[in-house]
Amino acid sequence: MDRLSTEILIIGGGPGGYVAAIRAAQLGLEVTLVDKRATLGGTCLNEGCIPSKALLSISHKLEDARQNFKDQGILADNIRVNLKQMMHRKASVVDELARGISYLMKKNKVRVIYGAATFISPQLVEIAQNDGTKLKIKARRIVIATGSSPATIDGVEIDGKQIITSTEALNLDKTPKHLVVVGGGVIGLELGSVWSRLGANITVVEYTANIGGAMDRECAVQLEKILTKQGLVFKTHRKVTSVKKNAKFLTLQAVDPRNETSRADVIECDYALICTGRKPNVKGLGVDKIGLEFDDRGYIAINQNYETSVAGVYAIGDVVSGPQLAHKAEEEGVALMEHFAGLPFHVNYNVIPSVVYTNPEVASVGFTEEELKANGIPYKAGKFPFSANSRAKAVGSYEGFSKVLADPNTDKVLGVHIVGEMAGSMIAEAATVMEFSGSSEDIARTCHAHPTQNEALKEAAWATFGKAFHI
Repeated sequence: MDRLSTEILIIGGGPGGYVAAIRAAQLGLEVTLVDKRATLGGTCLNEGCIPSKALLSISHKLEDARQNFKDQGILADNIRVNLKQMMHRKASVVDELARGISYLMKKNKVRVIYGAATFISPQLVEIAQNDGTKLKIKARRIVIATGSSPATIDGVEIDGKQIITSTEALNLDKTPKHLVVVGGGVIGLELGSVWSRLGANITVVEYTANIGGAMDRECAVQLEKILTKQGLVFKTHRKVTSVKKNAKFLTLQAVDPRNETSRADVIECDYALICTGRKPNVKGLGVDKIGLEFDDRGYIAINQNYETSVAGVYAIGDVVSGPQLAHKAEEEGVALMEHFAGLPFHVNYNVIPSVVYTNPEVASVGFTEEELKANGIPYKAGKFPFSANSRAKAVGSYEGFSKVLADPNTDKVLGVHIVGEMAGSMIAEAATVMEFSGSSEDIARTCHAHPTQNEALKEAAWATFGKAFHI
């Protein structure tokens, strides 16, 4: 068995791992990256963020052509869907970006090994390489960046054919007649939107009172109203207790979790998409051999330097606590490598934006109103509707609003929440202002180009003073 040594070994080639490897190389550190996939990019690129956004974009264009072109003077009759070509387009985007990451590894002289890693000791890992051979690697520092995978429901077995996860939902070869989405969080809403636009009847079954997870409540209520108008059906306060396969369809039973002895809802469908969260990928790593400790939610426990309970072993991204977002993992990977290089490092966890890529999008950064109230933090709020924004009116997409939450004494921005077509891009401005402890007046008095959707954020900031101009 061959044996190598390296200064830093990163296990996992997703956004956290491969970006960390690039930063390490830029800083002159010797780094080796190991991933069990044949292509780098992790779940995000191969079966998550990127393929889902490709399908969301394509299906959005289809919906736009069918519902809005005529009003804009464009006649496009007999529009059809070629699902095979759609999936081919999605795959080509993934392939092109994967090749781009491979190029970056070569450009930055990062050694990449494809195979499954298992700890032998805190500084020694065995790699079962994809070519069938084995390799041992000794490293002074080892970083676990293996990401996460879909969580399941007790008593419900994923068969990958009718009872599916997000992975299979991105690769269906036909449009479902009735797709039940179990879980009204980001992934469920996005994939439900895709297949709804492609002709499926969609029912979203959500355990809590609201969709959107930890989303600002006002945004969640607005989004549910909009998606309901688009044809999605929502059943909130429902816990799925069983999914049974019959000859032609599935039967789901769901009860009110507040009274599980109450009469169950019975829902028939041809596909059930389980989107009830994600769990850290640690199975097969051999972490039990080195005595790695976990927190009470099952994530790898780390200190402020991302070091685990085992000296010399670190963890970033979805395997540790915090939002399971690609950009959060990237920031942690960069910070950790800068720590290794002896540089100052920092990740501001209060300024990590999140986006739901439905139509319209929902984007947030900082505190929600509910969090501010729960923590007894005083705030003032300013809100501006896209229906009063000239660019939104001009392009024909004016549902939603921008909302700014700020400290009533210092005017420091505490949170920004946007429901609107360009929300995912607009939120970057808010994050930048918050990163530098800016105020709502900073946003309000910064000149914004006209006409742009970003002016809705400017007006919402003005509204914290009661001075919005166009409402």
